[in-house]
Amino acid sequence: MSAAPEITAEGASATPAETPSGKGAKDENFPVGSFLLPKHLRPHVAVFYAFARAIDDIADNGALSPEEKIKRLTAFDAALKGEPGYGQEFAKAHALRESMRETGVTTKHGSDLVAAFILDAEKSRYRTWDELLGYCELSANPVGRYLLDLHGENKSGYRYSDALCTVLQIVNHLQDCGDDKRELDRIYIIGDWLKEEGEDFSVVERDAVSPGFRKVIDRMLDGCEELMTDARKLPAALNSKHLAMESAVIVRLADRLIKLLRKGDPLATRVALKKLDFAVAGLTGATSGFFAAGKGAR
Repeated sequence: MSAAPEITAEGASATPAETPSGKGAKDENFPVGSFLLPKHLRPHVAVFYAFARAIDDIADNGALSPEEKIKRLTAFDAALKGEPGYGQEFAKAHALRESMRETGVTTKHGSDLVAAFILDAEKSRYRTWDELLGYCELSANPVGRYLLDLHGENKSGYRYSDALCTVLQIVNHLQDCGDDKRELDRIYIIGDWLKEEGEDFSVVERDAVSPGFRKVIDRMLDGCEELMTDARKLPAALNSKHLAMESAVIVRLADRLIKLLRKGDPLATRVALKKLDFAVAGLTGATSGFFAAGKGAR
């Protein structure tokens, strides 16, 4: 009997090991397990998201010390790996391990997310672009890799999903740069580039983007544009029409958000996608992804 119908971690109550923020899939900038994905796989995606949400909330909880965050996150990873001594307070980790056992997907993707959130507890500033890309390898890329593995895709597609996931992470950092500093004391803006413009990390505490900070934002968006060259190839690299359609929608949303950030001031106001952006990307992306699937990246 398939275990999928019993995988309900997304709606499970929080346990003492968790520190729920109240955020959910509807609060994310991009679709999470949308109707475009195969119905029988959506419960597994929900379990993966529930695990990610639980550990993300721990990392973002300002009431916890870095040491306590690392302790809880390490325990979630141990439970995910099936190590003994971790009970139902780690139910979301157990649910994900069972989901991955059933689907044949490695638990490494979950462990990499844990490593990213442990890094958040240890590191709050990024000096170079390569440092930030290294963070994204743990915090964002495992999500795309998980989805590819879940759909039985070839791992050669990682290159393209990594590019897309990294872009999504970086544009989210730019959107939230002020909030990240105020609420979490984290800054994901490139320190060396700020220094070149005669600025420092304090730029994110202002009410508006300075000329120097604008140049750094645009430079980071230039890096995202370079990554999008590979990201746009993802739908064609996939065999699953469902996943190709989903990824094509997200590619269009990423392109749109990059354009909005080129024009907008993330310190003065929230730069975000609107309902029309989602509608246009949904229609054009789903259509193009359906016909691109299986054609191979070029």
